Amino acid sequence: MALSWNDFEMVDMRVGTIKRVEEFPKARTPAYKVWIDFGPEIGTLKSSAQITDHYLPKDLLDRQVIAVINFPRKQIADFMSECLILGAPTPEGVVLLEPGMRVSNGLRIE
Repeated sequence: MALSWNDFEMVDMRVGTIKRVEEFPKARTPAYKVWIDFGPEIGTLKSSAQITDHYLPKDLLDRQVIAVINFPRKQIADFMSECLILGAPTPEGVVLLEPGMRVSNGLRIE
């Protein structure tokens, strides 16, 4: 099924910088708790991210990622996920989608 341009415009994808990462042992699938700064207009949002195969918490700090920020919040164990970090699933694990160079937090993907 093809999306219309209006459908695509409803998905709010933004660039943000990871500011905090914690192990998430209560998650059913290995994941991290991640806090992402989307700039002063949006603020910091949390995400549960299944990215443990390729990334260590220390390697994620200050990395810019792309996330969908207008999905409904989702309770995962004892953590409320507020956005969805985007990545490409490979047989070896998820690879994060990132801007090719440093850009402003909150920049909308269009």
